[in-house]
Amino acid sequence: MLKTGSQHIETLRDGRQVFINGQLAGDVTVHPAFRQTIQSVGHLYDFQNAEQNRSLMTYEVDGLGPASRIWQMPGNYAELVERRRALEAWATLHCGFLGRAPDHVASCLAGMLMGIEVFQTYDPKRAAALVDYYRYARESDLYLTYVIINPQADRSKSASQQQDRTLTAGVVDQDGEGLTIRGAKMLATGGIMANEVLVTCIQPLLEGDEPYAVSFAIPMNASGLKIMSRKSYEEHATSVFDNPLASRFDENDAILYFDDVKVPWDRVFVNQDIRMCQQQFHATPAHVLQNYQAQVRLMVKMRFLLGLAHRIAEANGIVNFPQVRETLGTLAAQGAMVDALVHAMEIKGQNRGSYFVPDTHTLYSAQVLTQKLYPDFISSLRELAGGGLIMLPSGVEDYADPMLKALIEKTQQSPATSAEGRVKLFKLAWDAIGSEFASRHTQYEMFYAGANFVTRNHSYRTCDWHSGTRMVDRLLDSYSLESELQAHKAVAA
Repeated sequence: MLKTGSQHIETLRDGRQVFINGQLAGDVTVHPAFRQTIQSVGHLYDFQNAEQNRSLMTYEVDGLGPASRIWQMPGNYAELVERRRALEAWATLHCGFLGRAPDHVASCLAGMLMGIEVFQTYDPKRAAALVDYYRYARESDLYLTYVIINPQADRSKSASQQQDRTLTAGVVDQDGEGLTIRGAKMLATGGIMANEVLVTCIQPLLEGDEPYAVSFAIPMNASGLKIMSRKSYEEHATSVFDNPLASRFDENDAILYFDDVKVPWDRVFVNQDIRMCQQQFHATPAHVLQNYQAQVRLMVKMRFLLGLAHRIAEANGIVNFPQVRETLGTLAAQGAMVDALVHAMEIKGQNRGSYFVPDTHTLYSAQVLTQKLYPDFISSLRELAGGGLIMLPSGVEDYADPMLKALIEKTQQSPATSAEGRVKLFKLAWDAIGSEFASRHTQYEMFYAGANFVTRNHSYRTCDWHSGTRMVDRLLDSYSLESELQAHKAVAA
């Protein structure tokens, strides 16, 4: 049930229709827009498969042997921690920059299975299809992405009220074989390097939107599925030296267009049911488990950015300046907050039937706080680096000219490293906080969990307001206006 990196890469040579720069990409594993990031994904599987990492990265499935922990449904606190350590180890390999690595949607699917009774109450056949698909995905060690947001278009109108009723992917036909889907969904982050896609809707739907209230999974090479890639930052990264992150960790994002794609019944989990579309996320642990994974990844990313901040201060010889230490101390506190929230989710977790689920309100609190924290953190890093981010050589080619190389060594001095080391560090810093790749990541961290009002409402609805209001009421009940007036009369007498 464990595949190697080369085996995963081979699965991507499946004829999928990826469009970029006005044409079909062909074999994505060799295309300059995707090939190095695909190699990075392959490294995740090789790390998982290495003998020395087996106990960290896998768990035993009765009668089947070891499977990736990304599919594990923890039964207690200890198992949740073991699973987190595996996710943490994977995130360390990409420094937290692969937001939709294979562990994200696997967490979503595992969370749905942890609440399978919700699907069984809805429709036993759809529940059976979900159980079978989870087992297939686990035993094939699939890399899944998902598309759960509708095209923005006119956001004042629901999917069924748009001028083009087939703008959003929805059911246009249904027969004994399955559903026929037409329309678009966004954003298939990581989809170009994934095996399959979970298609559903997490946004609220209104009466009349039933055709769009579906949940199903299909391969990325399904007949009629068109994958429209955004601009590739990897393709425009001139070298690993100049763009160490964009050249290797650009997971890409894509709009999927379903041109009458046939979905067989054994891949359909929700069929045109608005209420169940929401329940699959919020009446099961799916939404919590998938976003818990995202917070684990962000925790690792913050560690990386903290390390980067300290190296920048060292390279500029300012690490002992009181004002710089104040900035670094603040950044360290913010990083520790993310780390503490992840651990608090686990410690405050609760049993849900046979499974152990991270604490819901702590998770949503973390999302609210980190949506604001991340751009502020990046801004602080920019201030710390100053003009050093933009006084860099144009590219690695400059080093091929002896005269330019000598000038670089003269002008890129540092008390902590060589001129080459300084350029290398600041190239990395720019790629992390200032490049187009970095800008996309700031946008991603601000909105991957939804708009701010969405996460704040999740925090509101999951807060234990009663414990606080009960204290308020107890204190209010401990005195009254009448008793105070009587006390004043007694004093006056």
